[in-house]
Amino acid sequence: MMLAGYLVAVLVGLIAVAAIYGILSSLPNAPAYFDLMGVSPIAVLLVPPLGMFVYFLTIILTWMQTLVFALIAEFFSLRSFLLHMVFGAIAAAAGFALIWPDAPESPERWADTGIIAAAGSVAGLIYWLIAGRDAGFRRPLFERA
Repeated sequence: MMLAGYLVAVLVGLIAVAAIYGILSSLPNAPAYFDLMGVSPIAVLLVPPLGMFVYFLTIILTWMQTLVFALIAEFFSLRSFLLHMVFGAIAAAAGFALIWPDAPESPERWADTGIIAAAGSVAGLIYWLIAGRDAGFRRPLFERA
């Protein structure tokens, strides 16, 4: 279930990035930067080859940190949805830092990092819904009815 949850969470995270940029570009007095960013994620979703490239690139950039977080959650039986959302935000921001290493030095990239982290938290919630609620090698002694 971990792999299925991860693959679906990455897809939902990419949709969340497009939705967040789309919403921010439609706000009144939004910077011109969001006009371009409001269109480009939607283009990635609508052009299948480009969308698959971004999907696989996202998987390549986030698989290691996500695997570490998933194994931590499994080993310690961490089933909190908030913790999975934090893990997703950290994994997404770390993946963004891998592709854009000078992002912390650039003030324009702080908004992008926040948006990517917010989409990562949505992805973490989706992962929790699919695989994280039953995380852990140890099972409870009594099953709920």
